[in-house]
Amino acid sequence: MPQPVALVTGASTGIGFETAKKLSGRGFTVYAGARRVEKMEPLKAFGVRVLALDVTDEESMAAAVEGILAAHGRIDVLVNNAGYGSYGSLEEVELAEGRRQFDVNVFGLARMTQLVLPAMRAAAQGRIINVSSIGGKMYEPLGAWYHATKFAVEGLSDSLRLELKPHGIKVAIIEPAGTQTEWGAISGESLLATSGHGPYMDQARIVAAALASTDGSAMSTHPEVIADAIVHAATSARPKTRYPVGKAPGLS
Repeated sequence: MPQPVALVTGASTGIGFETAKKLSGRGFTVYAGARRVEKMEPLKAFGVRVLALDVTDEESMAAAVEGILAAHGRIDVLVNNAGYGSYGSLEEVELAEGRRQFDVNVFGLARMTQLVLPAMRAAAQGRIINVSSIGGKMYEPLGAWYHATKFAVEGLSDSLRLELKPHGIKVAIIEPAGTQTEWGAISGESLLATSGHGPYMDQARIVAAALASTDGSAMSTHPEVIADAIVHAATSARPKTRYPVGKAPGLS
Protein backbone atom coordinates (compact mmCIF):
# COMPACT_ATOMS: atom_id res chain seq x y z
CA MET A 1 0.00 0.00 0.00
CA PRO A 2 1.47 3.41 -0.93
CA GLN A 3 2.52 5.80 1.79
CA PRO A 4 -0.08 8.44 2.64
CA VAL A 5 0.88 11.93 1.52
CA ALA A 6 0.56 15.03 3.71
CA LEU A 7 1.03 18.71 2.90
CA VAL A 8 1.72 21.10 5.79
CA THR A 9 1.59 24.86 5.23
CA GLY A 10 3.37 27.40 7.41
CA ALA A 11 6.04 24.82 8.21
CA SER A 12 9.11 27.03 8.65
CA THR A 13 8.78 27.26 12.44
CA GLY A 14 6.74 26.21 15.44
CA ILE A 15 3.60 24.13 15.01
CA GLY A 16 4.01 23.48 11.30
CA PHE A 17 7.67 22.51 11.65
CA GLU A 18 6.95 20.03 14.46
CA THR A 19 3.92 18.63 12.64
CA ALA A 20 5.96 17.89 9.52
CA LYS A 21 8.53 16.01 11.60
CA LYS A 22 5.93 13.96 13.46
CA LEU A 23 3.91 13.03 10.39
CA SER A 24 7.08 11.86 8.66
CA GLY A 25 7.86 9.75 11.71
CA ARG A 26 4.42 8.17 11.41
CA GLY A 27 5.07 6.96 7.88
CA PHE A 28 3.69 9.82 5.81
CA THR A 29 5.37 11.25 2.76
CA VAL A 30 5.41 14.84 3.98
CA TYR A 31 5.69 18.05 2.01
CA ALA A 32 6.40 21.11 4.14
CA GLY A 33 5.59 24.45 2.59
CA ALA A 34 6.47 28.02 3.57
CA ARG A 35 7.84 31.21 2.08
CA ARG A 36 11.15 30.91 3.95
CA VAL A 37 12.47 27.70 2.45
CA GLU A 38 15.84 28.06 4.17
CA LYS A 39 14.16 27.79 7.59
CA MET A 40 12.87 24.33 6.63
CA GLU A 41 16.24 22.86 5.64
CA PRO A 42 16.57 20.95 8.97
CA LEU A 43 13.37 19.07 8.13
CA LYS A 44 15.16 17.22 5.34
CA ALA A 45 17.03 15.20 7.98
CA PHE A 46 13.65 13.78 9.01
CA GLY A 47 12.73 12.76 5.48
CA VAL A 48 10.49 15.78 4.88
CA ARG A 49 10.38 17.33 1.43
CA VAL A 50 10.34 21.12 1.47
CA LEU A 51 8.88 23.50 -1.06
CA ALA A 52 8.32 27.22 -1.50
CA LEU A 53 4.71 28.07 -0.74
CA ASP A 54 3.04 31.45 -0.35
CA VAL A 55 -0.64 31.10 0.55
CA THR A 56 -1.36 34.57 -0.81
CA ASP A 57 -0.04 33.71 -4.28
CA GLU A 58 -2.23 31.68 -6.65
CA GLU A 59 0.65 30.43 -8.80
CA SER A 60 2.62 29.31 -5.74
CA MET A 61 -0.32 27.41 -4.26
CA ALA A 62 -1.32 25.76 -7.54
CA ALA A 63 2.26 24.75 -8.34
CA ALA A 64 2.70 23.13 -4.92
CA VAL A 65 -0.46 21.03 -5.17
CA GLU A 66 0.01 20.15 -8.84
CA GLY A 67 3.60 19.07 -8.20
CA ILE A 68 2.61 16.73 -5.37
CA LEU A 69 -0.24 15.24 -7.36
CA ALA A 70 2.04 14.72 -10.36
CA ALA A 71 4.54 12.85 -8.17
CA HIS A 72 2.12 10.77 -6.10
CA GLY A 73 -1.36 11.05 -7.57
CA ARG A 74 -2.79 11.81 -4.14
CA ILE A 75 -2.83 14.14 -1.16
CA ASP A 76 -4.32 12.41 1.86
CA VAL A 77 -3.90 15.12 4.48
CA LEU A 78 -3.79 18.91 4.21
CA VAL A 79 -2.71 20.78 7.33
CA ASN A 80 -3.61 24.45 6.91
CA ASN A 81 -1.26 25.97 9.45
CA ALA A 82 -0.03 29.15 7.72
CA GLY A 83 -1.20 32.24 9.57
CA TYR A 84 -0.15 35.20 11.67
CA GLY A 85 -1.51 37.68 14.20
CA SER A 86 -1.40 41.42 13.62
CA TYR A 87 -2.75 43.41 16.55
CA GLY A 88 -3.86 47.00 17.06
CA SER A 89 -7.04 48.95 17.60
CA LEU A 90 -9.62 48.67 14.84
CA GLU A 91 -9.45 52.46 14.49
CA GLU A 92 -5.70 52.48 13.88
CA VAL A 93 -5.04 49.32 11.85
CA GLU A 94 -4.99 50.11 8.14
CA LEU A 95 -7.66 48.30 6.15
CA ALA A 96 -4.92 46.95 3.89
CA GLU A 97 -3.43 45.15 6.89
CA GLY A 98 -6.83 43.77 7.88
CA ARG A 99 -7.29 42.46 4.35
CA ARG A 100 -3.82 40.93 4.34
CA GLN A 101 -4.59 39.09 7.56
CA PHE A 102 -7.73 37.65 6.00
CA ASP A 103 -5.78 36.78 2.85
CA VAL A 104 -3.31 34.68 4.85
CA ASN A 105 -5.46 33.29 7.65
CA VAL A 106 -8.72 32.65 5.78
CA PHE A 107 -8.52 32.96 2.00
CA GLY A 108 -5.18 31.18 1.76
CA LEU A 109 -6.60 28.33 3.84
CA ALA A 110 -9.73 28.23 1.69
CA ARG A 111 -7.82 28.24 -1.59
CA MET A 112 -5.44 25.48 -0.50
CA THR A 113 -8.49 23.44 0.45
CA GLN A 114 -10.13 24.06 -2.93
CA LEU A 115 -7.00 22.87 -4.71
CA VAL A 116 -6.73 19.53 -2.89
CA LEU A 117 -10.42 18.63 -2.79
CA PRO A 118 -10.85 17.24 -6.33
CA ALA A 119 -8.19 14.58 -5.67
CA MET A 120 -9.60 13.80 -2.24
CA ARG A 121 -13.12 13.44 -3.62
CA ALA A 122 -11.86 11.14 -6.36
CA ALA A 123 -10.24 8.97 -3.70
CA ALA A 124 -13.34 9.19 -1.47
CA GLN A 125 -11.12 9.92 1.50
CA GLY A 126 -8.92 12.62 2.99
CA ARG A 127 -8.35 14.91 5.95
CA ILE A 128 -8.48 18.70 6.10
CA ILE A 129 -6.93 19.93 9.34
CA ASN A 130 -7.30 23.66 9.96
CA VAL A 131 -5.19 25.33 12.62
CA SER A 132 -7.43 27.92 14.21
CA SER A 133 -6.85 29.26 17.73
CA ILE A 134 -8.49 29.61 21.10
CA GLY A 135 -8.81 33.14 19.69
CA GLY A 136 -11.52 31.79 17.43
CA LYS A 137 -13.71 31.20 20.48
CA MET A 138 -12.47 33.90 22.89
CA TYR A 139 -11.37 37.48 22.37
CA GLU A 140 -9.40 40.38 23.79
CA PRO A 141 -9.16 44.09 23.01
CA LEU A 142 -6.95 45.30 20.17
CA GLY A 143 -7.12 41.96 18.38
CA ALA A 144 -10.26 42.51 16.32
CA TRP A 145 -8.77 41.58 12.95
CA TYR A 146 -6.96 38.50 14.25
CA HIS A 147 -9.98 37.23 16.14
CA ALA A 148 -12.21 37.91 13.15
CA THR A 149 -10.01 35.67 10.99
CA LYS A 150 -10.03 32.86 13.52
CA PHE A 151 -13.79 33.06 14.11
CA ALA A 152 -14.05 32.81 10.32
CA VAL A 153 -11.86 29.70 10.25
CA GLU A 154 -14.10 28.07 12.85
CA GLY A 155 -17.28 28.72 10.89
CA LEU A 156 -15.73 27.82 7.55
CA SER A 157 -14.43 24.53 8.95
CA ASP A 158 -17.72 23.54 10.55
CA SER A 159 -19.67 24.17 7.35
CA LEU A 160 -17.01 22.42 5.28
CA ARG A 161 -17.21 19.36 7.52
CA LEU A 162 -20.87 18.91 6.65
CA GLU A 163 -20.24 19.45 2.93
CA LEU A 164 -17.47 16.85 2.79
CA LYS A 165 -18.93 14.14 5.00
CA PRO A 166 -20.77 12.45 2.08
CA HIS A 167 -17.45 12.30 0.21
CA GLY A 168 -15.53 10.49 2.96
CA ILE A 169 -13.41 13.53 3.82
CA LYS A 170 -13.01 14.54 7.46
CA VAL A 171 -12.39 18.07 8.74
CA ALA A 172 -10.80 18.86 12.10
CA ILE A 173 -10.04 22.16 13.84
CA ILE A 174 -6.96 22.64 16.03
CA GLU A 175 -7.34 25.35 18.69
CA PRO A 176 -3.99 26.19 20.31
CA ALA A 177 -3.82 28.60 23.22
CA GLY A 178 -0.53 30.08 24.46
CA THR A 179 2.31 28.44 22.53
CA GLN A 180 6.07 28.40 23.09
CA THR A 181 6.91 30.11 19.82
CA GLU A 182 7.83 33.64 18.73
CA TRP A 183 4.19 34.31 17.83
CA GLY A 184 3.29 36.21 21.01
CA ALA A 185 6.33 38.49 20.96
CA ILE A 186 5.90 39.27 17.26
CA SER A 187 2.19 40.02 17.72
CA GLY A 188 2.95 42.20 20.73
CA GLU A 189 5.51 44.16 18.75
CA SER A 190 3.02 44.81 15.95
CA LEU A 191 0.48 45.93 18.53
CA LEU A 192 2.83 48.46 20.14
CA ALA A 193 3.94 49.75 16.75
CA THR A 194 0.31 50.39 15.78
CA SER A 195 -1.38 51.42 19.03
CA GLY A 196 1.40 51.94 21.57
CA HIS A 197 1.52 55.75 21.39
CA GLY A 198 -2.03 56.98 20.91
CA PRO A 199 -5.42 56.85 22.63
CA TYR A 200 -5.18 53.07 23.09
CA MET A 201 -1.68 53.17 24.59
CA ASP A 202 -2.58 51.89 28.07
CA GLN A 203 -4.54 48.93 26.74
CA ALA A 204 -1.84 48.21 24.19
CA ARG A 205 0.86 47.87 26.84
CA ILE A 206 -1.25 45.46 28.90
CA VAL A 207 -2.24 43.28 25.96
CA ALA A 208 1.29 43.27 24.50
CA ALA A 209 2.67 42.07 27.84
CA ALA A 210 0.04 39.31 27.96
CA LEU A 211 0.89 38.22 24.42
CA ALA A 212 4.61 38.14 25.13
CA SER A 213 4.05 36.11 28.30
CA THR A 214 2.60 33.21 26.32
CA ASP A 215 5.91 32.49 24.59
CA GLY A 216 7.71 30.84 27.47
CA SER A 217 5.51 30.86 30.54
CA ALA A 218 4.43 27.81 32.50
CA MET A 219 0.99 28.37 30.99
CA SER A 220 2.25 28.02 27.42
CA THR A 221 2.34 24.81 25.40
CA HIS A 222 5.24 23.42 23.38
CA PRO A 223 4.52 23.18 19.65
CA GLU A 224 5.20 19.43 19.82
CA VAL A 225 2.08 18.99 21.96
CA ILE A 226 -0.03 20.78 19.38
CA ALA A 227 1.61 18.73 16.64
CA ASP A 228 0.56 15.58 18.52
CA ALA A 229 -3.05 16.73 18.29
CA ILE A 230 -2.65 17.30 14.56
CA VAL A 231 -1.18 13.82 14.12
CA HIS A 232 -4.17 12.36 15.97
CA ALA A 233 -6.51 14.25 13.66
CA ALA A 234 -4.58 12.94 10.66
CA THR A 235 -4.41 9.29 11.71
CA SER A 236 -7.35 8.47 13.97
CA ALA A 237 -10.18 6.45 12.48
CA ARG A 238 -12.55 8.78 14.30
CA PRO A 239 -10.86 12.17 14.68
CA LYS A 240 -12.41 14.80 16.89
CA THR A 241 -14.04 17.80 15.29
CA ARG A 242 -12.06 20.11 17.59
CA TYR A 243 -8.77 19.84 19.45
CA PRO A 244 -8.39 22.61 22.06
CA VAL A 245 -4.76 22.47 23.23
CA GLY A 246 -3.19 24.37 26.13
CA LYS A 247 -4.25 27.23 28.37
CA ALA A 248 -4.82 30.86 27.51
CA PRO A 249 -3.39 33.42 29.94
CA GLY A 250 -4.50 36.96 29.33
CA LEU A 251 -7.56 36.11 27.27
CA SER A 252 -11.07 36.94 28.42
